Amino acid sequence: MTEVTETRVIVADDQAAVREGLVLLLGTMPGIDVVGEAGDGDEAIRLVAEHRPDVVLMDLNMPGTDGIEATRHIRREHQDTQVVVLTTYATDELALEALDSGALGYLTKSASKDAIARAIAAAAAGQAVLDPDVQRSLVRAATRSQPATQPPADGLTAREIDVLKLIAAGHGNREISKRLFISGTTVKTHINRIFAKTASKDRVEAIAYAKRHHYVD
Repeated sequence: MTEVTETRVIVADDQAAVREGLVLLLGTMPGIDVVGEAGDGDEAIRLVAEHRPDVVLMDLNMPGTDGIEATRHIRREHQDTQVVVLTTYATDELALEALDSGALGYLTKSASKDAIARAIAAAAAGQAVLDPDVQRSLVRAATRSQPATQPPADGLTAREIDVLKLIAAGHGNREISKRLFISGTTVKTHINRIFAKTASKDRVEAIAYAKRHHYVD
């Protein structure tokens, strides 16, 4: 009989009622094991180092070390742990900053139980999940920050553009890893973020996007 592997999750939110509610909610979801709960970014960092979870469900607005900085630290020190942001607002700047800090998913607290479950499962598998409002926020933020003559307002980071160009040139993950001196896991993370930000389902659509928006000739 095949053993079912549970996704180990830490919940980080400074509001005790919200945090406890999320823990109870996750406890009703099959395949999820909540191994810790944190009231601020510093505690989240400590618990990740202690428990090495698969996913952290991270609020952004917390006292002391906020969710952005905590995410940045966790992704730098524990690359096997993914972060899904679950926060009240999806402002343009917050969405960009959270994704640039290393978050693989971004949901608002209005997300349904099923949406949260899907985001956790996707993140554990190294796949990006963004709330539709967040995708629109990325477009708005990038539109304001780039001149009209620049590439499209998709919120892609410089590294993600590098990866997109290599995908469009026909390179596989292993070759991209060698050329950019990054791990295979990091390549997959970048590709999933590219897919999410450009609304591409696969490499073919991402290549078409790159050509359509003049990232490549």
